Amino acid sequence: MAPPRRPAPRTPDAPQQDHGPRAPERLKQRSPHGAHAAPAPPREVLAPGQTPWSTEPESSFSTWARRFFRGLVVVVLLLAAISGIRSWIAPNRTPQTVVSGQSSFPSDDARAVGTRYAVAYLTWDENNPDARPAQTGLDLAAGLDSRAGWNGRGKQTADVAYPGQVTPDPSGVTAVVDVRVRVHTFIRQGSNAFAAGPIVWERLSVPVAQTASRVVVSGPPTFVPDERAPLPSNMPDAGKPDDDLTAATEKDAEAFFSAYAESDNKVSAVTAPGSTIRSLNGAVKFGELKDWQVYAGNDDERQATAAVTWNGVGDTTLDQTYTLTLRRTVATDGAQRWQVAAVG
Repeated sequence: MAPPRRPAPRTPDAPQQDHGPRAPERLKQRSPHGAHAAPAPPREVLAPGQTPWSTEPESSFSTWARRFFRGLVVVVLLLAAISGIRSWIAPNRTPQTVVSGQSSFPSDDARAVGTRYAVAYLTWDENNPDARPAQTGLDLAAGLDSRAGWNGRGKQTADVAYPGQVTPDPSGVTAVVDVRVRVHTFIRQGSNAFAAGPIVWERLSVPVAQTASRVVVSGPPTFVPDERAPLPSNMPDAGKPDDDLTAATEKDAEAFFSAYAESDNKVSAVTAPGSTIRSLNGAVKFGELKDWQVYAGNDDERQATAAVTWNGVGDTTLDQTYTLTLRRTVATDGAQRWQVAAVG
């Protein structure tokens, strides 16, 4: 095996000869087009004060768009600033569900309480003074005076009451109940004797309040006038009269009301097939047909009105007005007639 070769001794570099100052070398830049690309044209020498770029005129649309977006940015920043300041002053809170007093107030309970209290309030007897406070105390709020303004004198009895509208306060805690009450009055005949007087209807507005457990009367009621009111101007019109059909069906109308007053069997014989009309079952007797009118419509069904006089007990008579539905029926022999299909 041959011994390893030892590296030869390094000879010193030869001294460089000084040929004097060298010319500056130009840095060569590699052209992207290769070594044989054509040289770039020399730049044009700028005059003193000349800008090294050129300007082009801007179109009107570009100017408008630039100004529009600049203004839009300003508006957005202003809105953001305003909303931020508002959030500092009044931070957002979770909105609570708003429930109107009309929907949350227990109107049925209010009618029941207001009606019972109205009857007790309008009933008194000086010969039995403790009876009234015991009745008014059933619905009056605790702590209020159960005498409810009565001075302890006289006699009066309320026996029938009809509740009407319940008007809650916007808070949903209190309300007023409209109640109409029939009252039997009494006239003093002696020191402790009374005779029956007129029977009258009185109207009360009863204040009530909703507590955690029930509805209670929150104070004394007030009298409300029960005045008459005219009919509304937009009452529905019955339609155009059909005088020919009115004359042709008048006798049939008289026969119907005569049967209508007597029994179900008789009225079923004169009504349209498939219709069920209950009679008055002898409560009154047919007196006369004071007015009868059939109105224009289609060939199968018409509306009619009838003014009827009923005979009551003794020589009493009472006039009433009915609205009826007539239906055209065809018999097996081809005969046609109009019969009552519904009353009211």
